[in-house]
Amino acid sequence: MFKRVQFTPDLLPVDVTGHSIFNPSSGEFSLRKGPVFTNVLLADEINRSPPKTQSSLLEAMQEKQVTIEGTTLPLPHPFMVLATQNPIELEGTYPLPEAQVDRFLFKLHVDYPSETEEVEILRRRHIGVGSRVDAVVNPNIILRMQSTIREVFVEPHILNYIRDIVVRTRNDPQILIGGSPRASIVLLETSKAHAALQGRDFVTPDDIKMLVRHTLNHRLILKPEAELEGASVHSVIDRILRQIGVPGA
Repeated sequence: MFKRVQFTPDLLPVDVTGHSIFNPSSGEFSLRKGPVFTNVLLADEINRSPPKTQSSLLEAMQEKQVTIEGTTLPLPHPFMVLATQNPIELEGTYPLPEAQVDRFLFKLHVDYPSETEEVEILRRRHIGVGSRVDAVVNPNIILRMQSTIREVFVEPHILNYIRDIVVRTRNDPQILIGGSPRASIVLLETSKAHAALQGRDFVTPDDIKMLVRHTLNHRLILKPEAELEGASVHSVIDRILRQIGVPGA
């Protein structure tokens, strides 16, 4: 099940989570569930809404449940949130609260298409290629995949490697805000998933290095003086990786 919410400045938290409606004929309140009750929720242009509305997803993303007027309701399993956002420099955008940003696994930058891709877009438009998307998995398969990932083995030195990377971000002279414990957990879980997709039942340092940029680039905030010197989050992450010894190397 898939649902999409277009985030706008006038969107309220209850428009996402749901609310109770009074029925005059019965004299009772009934619950109208919001679009968050789905398997995959697309929060389109999430930073078009104020932080209060953005934060309506905090409990859903962390606890996989929603509390509406004192009543806690579980969300369907599996549950995941995809979000798009406009560049924060654009007028009418609001920065996401740090707690909200920290609950996203990855932040991927979608750039303009290449020249070849641009022609392909025009070609498909010209010949009228449909935009139908065929399902490749169902919720039960995703739940089984999640169960398989839990069985992936992780050596103690791999855990130490993750710890060293994240702890270093908290003490780096160019970083104002480093990675939280949630960053360590996400790096561990996504590395296990990457290993499983490669057909392995164990995690290697290369799995960590493959995903560290995607898991940390939206969680780290550089100091203003570091940005003035031309540093970027990616360059700082790459430097930290070079400074930390790879286990077994």
